Amino acid sequence: MALSGALRDLKLALGAVVATLGSLLFIAWKIYFRGTDTGTDWSGWWERELQELRDLAPPGDALDWRQVLVLGLEGAGKSSVLHYICSQTAMEHIAPTHGFNSAQLLVEGLEMDLLEVGGSKNLRSYWHHYLSHAHVLVFVVDSVDRSRLLMARQELHALLAAEPRLPLVVLANKQDKSNALSTAELWEELALHTLREERELFLLPTSATWASLSTATSILHVKNLLVTLLSQ
Repeated sequence: MALSGALRDLKLALGAVVATLGSLLFIAWKIYFRGTDTGTDWSGWWERELQELRDLAPPGDALDWRQVLVLGLEGAGKSSVLHYICSQTAMEHIAPTHGFNSAQLLVEGLEMDLLEVGGSKNLRSYWHHYLSHAHVLVFVVDSVDRSRLLMARQELHALLAAEPRLPLVVLANKQDKSNALSTAELWEELALHTLREERELFLLPTSATWASLSTATSILHVKNLLVTLLSQ
């Protein structure tokens, strides 16, 4: 029985390593095999991906392009947030993102590109590469996970130090859980009161679930806020 348990743990560990290596190899392929004029910077890779999407789009009036960068620790609910911003369809389970996830939304004359970067430790070191091209940073926090709030705060403030004027939308996610911290508690736990006054800052209670779309914590409120911010 002990040997069986050890083999199961080894299998899970190897699976995690394979998923991580797969994401990194995918990124490396994007960087090194796109032609000699593309360079090797991370932001450049994403810009080229967006340009390909625009080239495939049907001709028509030009849209204003805006990028929303969606970050947060693993398990915070980033993929669910993206899903319900872009599609009001029920999903019983949304797989976690082990690398990158993206979605495009055309709304009110805007081409909104939402880029999610995974929140595992090995991927968090790459977060800052995407800040310079973002128009809004969305940071998703698990309101139930008290044990990692300090880590979330440290990661968030490290990002904000690099981009002191980038508009910030913090999502206090999983408010549908009975033991979720309130937005007032998270305001203090994340030390949002210490941020510079010239930054546009919003803290929204959210529940990234199908059942919550018609409630006060609906992800649709996030969508409306993003459209307002990006239309300014």
